[in-house]
Order: sequence, then C-alpha cells, then structure tokens
Amino acid sequence: MDLGIGPDEVLTTPVPQKTPKSPRSGLIHGLLSNSKSVAGLIILALFIAVALLAPIISPGDPMLIQGFGAEPPSAAHLFGTTAKGQDVLALNLWGARSSLFVGFIVGVAATFVGLLVGLASAYFGRGLDNLLSLVTNVFLLLPGLPLLVILAAFLPQGMGTVIIVLVITGWAGSARVLRSQALSIRGKDFVAAAQVTGERGLRIMFREILPNMASIVMSTFIACVIFGIGAQAGLEFLGLGDMSTISWGTNLYWASNDGALLTSAWWVFIPPGAAIALVAFALALVNYGVDETTNPRLRRPRGRVHAAAPTPVTASPKGQDR
Repeated sequence: MDLGIGPDEVLTTPVPQKTPKSPRSGLIHGLLSNSKSVAGLIILALFIAVALLAPIISPGDPMLIQGFGAEPPSAAHLFGTTAKGQDVLALNLWGARSSLFVGFIVGVAATFVGLLVGLASAYFGRGLDNLLSLVTNVFLLLPGLPLLVILAAFLPQGMGTVIIVLVITGWAGSARVLRSQALSIRGKDFVAAAQVTGERGLRIMFREILPNMASIVMSTFIACVIFGIGAQAGLEFLGLGDMSTISWGTNLYWASNDGALLTSAWWVFIPPGAAIALVAFALALVNYGVDETTNPRLRRPRGRVHAAAPTPVTASPKGQDR
C-alpha cells in the first residue's frame, strides 16, 4: 500500500518549538531579570523608604532623652536606649537620611568628575591626557585615610565639607577605570566615522562614547556610593565629621564615647554597623547583577541539555544520500 512517502523522506513526529524570547532591551531590563540585583534593589529600596519615612515612623527630635540610660531592647524601646537615654531606633532611622544622602551625592559627584576626566583624557589625548593622568596618579598615590583626616581636620565642619572631602579623595579611581574603557571605545569605527563627518568633540564624547560605557559607569557609581557611606562613617567615628547631625557614623562615635563596648551594650553599636554593612551588601549585589548582565561569560544558561533527552528527528532534504 502506497503511503505517499517519498524515497528520500523520513516519517517524523513534529517537535514543539519554544517561542523565542525577546533579547534583553538594555541594562535596566537585565538588572530587573537578575535575582541578585533584584534582591539588592529591594534591600536598598527598604532603606531609602525608611530614611524618607523617618519623620513619620519616629516623629520628634531623636536626640531627646526618652528613657533611662543603657536600657536593653524592650517593648517600649525596640532597639533599647543609649547611655544618655536616647532611643536607638529613632537615632538609626534619622541617621539613615544623612548617611544615604551623603553616600549618593558623593557617588554622583565622584563619578561625574571621574567621567569628565576619563573621557577628556581618552578623546583628546596627547598633552591633556598626560596632564590629567599625572594629576590622577598623584591622587591615587596619596594615602586615602591620612588625606581624609587632614582635609577634614583643617576645613570647617559641616555636611558640605564632608561631601567635598570625600569627592576630592574618591574621584581618581573612577577616572582611571573610565579612561581605560573610553580608550578602548575611542578606537572603534563609529567614532572615526563621527570625526570624519565633522562632529564636535563634546558631542562625540557624550553621544557616541558615553552610551557605550553605561555598564562601567554604573559599576563605578555603585563603588563610589559604597565608598561615600563607609568613608563618612569612618570620619565621623574618628570625630572629624559634623557631630551636630545624626548619621550612622555619629551613632558609632557616641556609642564609643559612652563606653558601649566596655559595658557590653551591644544594642547601641550593632544597629548602625549592621545598617552600613547591609547597604554595602545590597549595592554589591546590584553591582554583581550589572556584571552578569553585561558580561556574557557570567550568565548562566537558562536551560540544560540532559544526556537522556531525546534527539529530535527531522526530515532529510530531498536528493541527499542516506
């Protein structure tokens, strides 16, 4: 009986094909589809929400004495009280506002300065590159902590001074990284084509080179934010910051001055330290998500082929020898 099958055709069973997923539209989509970066963004969003809602969660002046000194955590004071009788929870809620604000401002400013220096060095080259590289190397060779201490000690106290000091000491590393990336993009064909068409230098820098550096710029920004939060806490712990403000660093400073470590009042110094560590951990997760999104070698395959999986059989082309 003739089944209508040609000599060069094979009876096959149709294999259902998966609908191809659309490629990642960009860095933001990649971050939102990465579990590590999503976890980091959630933690970071919680801290930002707590900082913004501090006047609602804990209204009034957090510096006021609200109980007896050095009380452990209880229903009345969830995080206990300091040696002076201040509520530890209120101090840390309000301290988040200053610490996160300084950290993100320092991150934006240091990344912006480093980006300008890196792009100018890579694009214009020659004399300007040598000059900017010399200045960058000088700041990289100067020891960071002593420079921070000297600048903070001689400048007038205040949050603005802290931000300026941290930007001065934190831009050089980002400039070096961004310059290296810009140099690699500087030699691409589309940059040469833009130069041939008569595009101005600033337009090429910010319209052609900069968009191709989005991932490294974001990673540099995250690193600068981590540096800003940690360095501010370190300065204030040493008593070189603005002691009139409330931040995680000043909370650690007063905990040390009041002898919290000697009296085993762990509830006073653990919350600000844990908050700094959690924010840095969240930003590191986001940074890891950026790396996984932009580096194909770090991406995990979404599906694995098992040895026992059946091999699909397809019809051989007509005229092909079997």
